Amino acid sequence: MSTPTAAPLDPVAHVHDLVQLYGSPESSVAGLLCDRYPAEAVAYTVVEPDLSATVLTYGRLRADSERFAAALAGLGVRPGDRVATLMGKSAGYLVALLGIWRLGAVHVPLFTAFAPPAIALRLTGSGAKVVLCDEAQRPKLAPGEEMPADPPWRIVVAGGQAPDLDFDELLAAQEPGFPAAALGGEAPIVHIHTSGTTGRPKGVVVPAVAIAGFRAYVEYGIGLRDDDVYWCAADPGWAYGLYFGILGSLSVGVPSMLLHAGFSAELTWQVLKRFGVTNFTAAPTVYRSLRASGTPAPGGLRLRSASSAGEPLTPEVNDWAVGALGVPVHDHYGQTEAGMLINNHHHPRLHRPLRPGSMGQAAPGWSVRVLYDDRDQVAPAGTLGRIAVDTRTSPLAWFTGYQDAPDKSSAKFTADGRWYLTGDAGMVRADGYFQFSSRDDDVIIMAGYRIGPFEVESVLATHPEVVESAVIAAPDDVRGEVLEAYVVPRDMRLAGETLVAELQQLVKTKFAAHAYPRAVHFTEALPKTPSGKIQRFLLRDRRRAELPVARP
Repeated sequence: MSTPTAAPLDPVAHVHDLVQLYGSPESSVAGLLCDRYPAEAVAYTVVEPDLSATVLTYGRLRADSERFAAALAGLGVRPGDRVATLMGKSAGYLVALLGIWRLGAVHVPLFTAFAPPAIALRLTGSGAKVVLCDEAQRPKLAPGEEMPADPPWRIVVAGGQAPDLDFDELLAAQEPGFPAAALGGEAPIVHIHTSGTTGRPKGVVVPAVAIAGFRAYVEYGIGLRDDDVYWCAADPGWAYGLYFGILGSLSVGVPSMLLHAGFSAELTWQVLKRFGVTNFTAAPTVYRSLRASGTPAPGGLRLRSASSAGEPLTPEVNDWAVGALGVPVHDHYGQTEAGMLINNHHHPRLHRPLRPGSMGQAAPGWSVRVLYDDRDQVAPAGTLGRIAVDTRTSPLAWFTGYQDAPDKSSAKFTADGRWYLTGDAGMVRADGYFQFSSRDDDVIIMAGYRIGPFEVESVLATHPEVVESAVIAAPDDVRGEVLEAYVVPRDMRLAGETLVAELQQLVKTKFAAHAYPRAVHFTEALPKTPSGKIQRFLLRDRRRAELPVARP
């Protein structure tokens, strides 16, 4: 029997080849992600809540995406135009993505839990020309306080009715055969927005050459092989799920899974077993939720690799995982602006023993260092400082700045342009293992989703009884962190459960259902610097001191 094929054993040479492949002036995204595979090869199995499944081959994906590309062209979409998706993880979603890239247009991902204001910000910020949504998401695009009454974008609905354009009817009206655009490695393919940590969410435009890094990660970090059944449970409305659950998967052609349903521990166990998943990736909160659910792991799991990203992986997960999953979970670290930078690699060439609390070692194609806090020089091993990437010696680096935000872009690089600053603090041991410490920018990572305090605080400020607020992360056994708010009310006599419920509902309605504060603390004033900046770290320290120590 032949040995399963994995990435080449020489990562340096392979990274060079990948950059040449995806960065070529003649590279075609649809050609490289779809058309080069045998028509009968399985691209994805899309699983429904009742465990029924649709098998999507590369042949079907090619024909249907050719039809959708033709339909978009008929709507006036041209190469470089932005097309947004507000869709669940379905076969139609995959067809839409390949159709967008086949045309040479740029995909704008929208997380389905976003409220209308967050959606409108991203649509207007990207200059979207078309937005494709599920029927259940259509009400979010209706005219309102933030959503324009006469938007510049056309609306296509999967399962919708007039006056909207119908996705299925658009496909049916077209013939396959639309040629795949070959725009080269510098052509944009994704226009994604950051979490809005220190202000309004910033646009990150991803070029085709970035797929080289996404592929290197799934090959070396996740360790995908051609005999795998791969399931990335992260939502593709965010960077990790899109970069590695979609682009990374399509770049290697390994049969992959999409679950067209929300998370539940029971359903996750059922999918893992019934569909023979061998390589699983999810946020730490998924593993914690499986552990906390009390639902026993079924027998007969085929997992050989499990990975985690989005937030630090706490040691108790692996204390449980080895017995329940049969394998340990490897922690990985990355960013929207880069992809994955530091990994506990699964590939045998780079595999090293796991160290509790460590993110692992720098990934192939990335030169990662820790700089002193007060100067742009590499700090000695064991020194807490700023995690940074040397762009001069990182062939997979592609980010050059935010769309229409030059002031924010300059803050991500040192004055000489050499170092990309992640905004995270940590240290590296003498043996190359990196340890995460904190986020310089106060970002909150809850259940794998990065949430910027500014966006939530901006929503809270719209309530007439709120003077000001500060949003922080508080420790949580299952989610890792939960969002909590400190609020200065106009009248302390109104600071009660009714106001708490109103504020929570306001965030759900105006921003996103997952990002509401799990607790609201009313206070007379917020701690501030002499210049008036809120000192969130004091609130975090205070809250952590109040909470009981987490059980292992």
